[in-house]
Amino acid sequence: MTDTIWKQGELIELNISDTSDTGDGVGRSHERVVFVPDTVPGDRVVVRLVHVKPTYAHAKLKQLLEPSPHRIRPSCIVADKCGGCQWQHIDYQYQLEAKRNQVIQALERIGGFVQPPVDAVLRAPSPLGYRNKATYPVGVSATGNVQAGYYQKGSHQLINLNQCPVQDARLNPLLAEVKQDIQKRNWQVYKEQFHKGVIRHLGLRIGRRTGEMLLTLIVKDWNLPGIQEQSQEWLNRYPTLVGVCLNRNPERTNAIFGSETRCIAGIGYLREEFAGLEFQVRPDTFFQVYTETAEALLQVIQSELNLQGNEVLVDTYCGIGTLTLPLAKQVHQAIGLEIQSEAVEQAILNAKRNQINNVTFMTGAVEKVLPQLKMKPDIVLLDPPRKGCDRKVIETLLISKPTCIVYVSCKVATLARDLKLLCENGVYTLIRVQPADFFPQTAHVETAAFLVLSSLHKA
Repeated sequence: MTDTIWKQGELIELNISDTSDTGDGVGRSHERVVFVPDTVPGDRVVVRLVHVKPTYAHAKLKQLLEPSPHRIRPSCIVADKCGGCQWQHIDYQYQLEAKRNQVIQALERIGGFVQPPVDAVLRAPSPLGYRNKATYPVGVSATGNVQAGYYQKGSHQLINLNQCPVQDARLNPLLAEVKQDIQKRNWQVYKEQFHKGVIRHLGLRIGRRTGEMLLTLIVKDWNLPGIQEQSQEWLNRYPTLVGVCLNRNPERTNAIFGSETRCIAGIGYLREEFAGLEFQVRPDTFFQVYTETAEALLQVIQSELNLQGNEVLVDTYCGIGTLTLPLAKQVHQAIGLEIQSEAVEQAILNAKRNQINNVTFMTGAVEKVLPQLKMKPDIVLLDPPRKGCDRKVIETLLISKPTCIVYVSCKVATLARDLKLLCENGVYTLIRVQPADFFPQTAHVETAAFLVLSSLHKA
């Protein structure tokens, strides 16, 4: 190890050679790693060290000496400030290559896999204008104007937006104009440091296929004089707006949504078409933000499983049945497990709406319900939150030994950890990994991993 002393605030020159799993550029100086936001592999830069540790540092870009061939001009004028995107300065093809490399590195480093079978990343149909949901913090400028946007990178400084190039463009008028209506109504904006005020966030959703929109104000309490009148005014102004809702979150918390939602005008959900089915989506429903890429990944899953119609499938962490219901149409029996009772209610409604009768939805923690099932499924679909699967889920699968496991993950580090547990004793073999770009312009990557019982794979 070099004896060179690093000092906070020091300027150093770097060649950026890689990206981290959080999206920062990575350079090396005197055998130590430096993480630099807003850089691209191939950049030669001058950076200022801001957080210094013995073996690594975080730095801030000060000067671009030589740009990478993968560096482009961002589509957004505040891309260098706004924390909503990380990679607008990177050309799209290289974003895809970086995401595939991120998956490979995690599977090798964390999972212990040698040359994991990782396919090219499924391209998004468009790297811009794709988000069907956006939730913006609301604030007040120094001059007293109501603002909505994303926080500046690494801070709670709000960057005011009137449009956002990654959200569905049909939502932009609402983003620009609802702030003005809040101002005219003199509704008080929430101040986090004092836990005072009412309006915390502005939530927008759209059905990509139907065009139906929902507008939701996340509030500290219900006290918004004139909200009924204003909600009707919004419905009249925006022809495709089907509902206006309030969601109450009275807690001191970073969580956006509270537990109670009221529909003030119109209806409390929008309709969306996904994989040939119709779904009800409420303000706080989990639904993939990129409808079309989620469909493309589903098609890969259907193709890889090659379903014959006689299988029993269990979909864990099933939400409102987004994947359960299309797959249920191709199997003998499907069971969906989900801890949130509201999501299960929606899943049951969605099954009825689409006349799918061979599916059962059960409420409860997956680690508790899965061991209680009195049957051995042929296929288990895992789609856990970012923290991955509870250890009890992995242990249950290693005992019940379903023929095939499909693990869909939004965080490749926890995916690699759980795949290692499933494969380390030779019970399962990892046969394919398909990343998909659900979040263009960010470092996030969705991944579907396919495992089969090793005894069958060898046969």
